[in-house]
Amino acid sequence: MTDSNQEPSPTVSGLGLGVGLRTAHFAHILEHQPAVDWFEIISENFMDCQGRPRYVLDQIAERYPIVMHGVSMSIGSSDPLNLEYLQKLKRLADETGARWVSDHVCWTGIAAKNTHDLLPIPYNEESLRHVCDRIRIVQEILERPLVLENPSTYVTFRDSTMSEWEFIRRMTIESGCQLLLDVNNVYVSSVNHDFSPTEYLDSIPADRVVQFHLAGHTDLGTHCIDTHDGRVVDRVWELFRYAYLRGIRASTLLEWDANIPEFDVLHAEVLKAKAYLRSAQAEPLDVGDVSPQSASVRPTIPVETTVDRASATRRNAIPQPALFSRAEVE
Repeated sequence: MTDSNQEPSPTVSGLGLGVGLRTAHFAHILEHQPAVDWFEIISENFMDCQGRPRYVLDQIAERYPIVMHGVSMSIGSSDPLNLEYLQKLKRLADETGARWVSDHVCWTGIAAKNTHDLLPIPYNEESLRHVCDRIRIVQEILERPLVLENPSTYVTFRDSTMSEWEFIRRMTIESGCQLLLDVNNVYVSSVNHDFSPTEYLDSIPADRVVQFHLAGHTDLGTHCIDTHDGRVVDRVWELFRYAYLRGIRASTLLEWDANIPEFDVLHAEVLKAKAYLRSAQAEPLDVGDVSPQSASVRPTIPVETTVDRASATRRNAIPQPALFSRAEVE
C-alpha cells in the first residue's frame, strides 16, 4: 500500500512538454522523430490491440517517455472494480515502461455498462471514503501510485457537502494518490458552476501534482464544454501561469482530440507554455482575479482571434449539456 506521506517519485516529475499520441500523427512521428519531450497515450486504445497501432507505440516508446491516461477505470462507480481491466492496464504499463498511469475522478458506467463519458460524483464523506478505498486497491494491483485528474463537470449534487477542490485535496492526502491537474477543466467547471478558479488552485497540494493538462474548449455563452478541439484560450494559459506561481511544478501536456491539426501546429501550441513559464519566473505572484468575468490577461504570446465560419457553425451546433430532473441534482 502506498504511504500517503511519501514524496513523489523522481520517475513522475519533470518530463517537460508533451502531446497526446493520436493515429493521425503516427506517420509523421515515425518519419521525423520530432523534438517532443514525451507522449501520452489513451490506455484503452492499446490495451487489447496489436498490429500496426501497437507496433507504432513500441517504436515510439523506444525513443520517448510514455505516460498512460485512461478513461474507463470508473473509480467512483458503485460497480466492483474490473480486475481484468486493471491487470491489462498493469501489463501495458510494464511493456511500455509507462512513467505513470492516470484516470479521472469520476464514474463511467453502472451494471457493467460503459457510458463512454466521464460522469460527476457527489462530493461528500461517503463518496470520499468509497473513492479512497478503491484507489488503495488499484494502487496495490498496479504496484505504483495512481494519478487522478479533476474532470470537467456540467451538473452539481445537492448531496455534496464540500467543494470539488476540498474533495480532491483530501482524496490525495488520505489515499496517497497523485494528481493530474487539468487547468482547462478547472476553468470550464468554474464557468459552469460559478466558482473562483484561483481558489481551486490555491487549495491543490502542489507537491502531489505530477502532470498538467492543457486543452481547448467550446464556450457557448451560458456554459463551456470540454471539447479538446482547438487552441488553449488566454484565461486557461493565465491559470496555468498562476498554478506555476503557486509552486506547482509538473510535466505539461496538450490535448487536442477533435479537428486535429497537423503535428507541427499541435507541437507549436504546447510550446507556448514556455512563454508563460518565463513570464511567471520574471514576475511576482499577482493574486488578481483570473475568473471568467475578469478581463485581465497577459498577451505574452500571439493568440489567434479569428474563427472560420465552418468552425463557428460546428461549435454553435453543440447541444446544451444534459440536466437531470431528479431532486438530488441541481
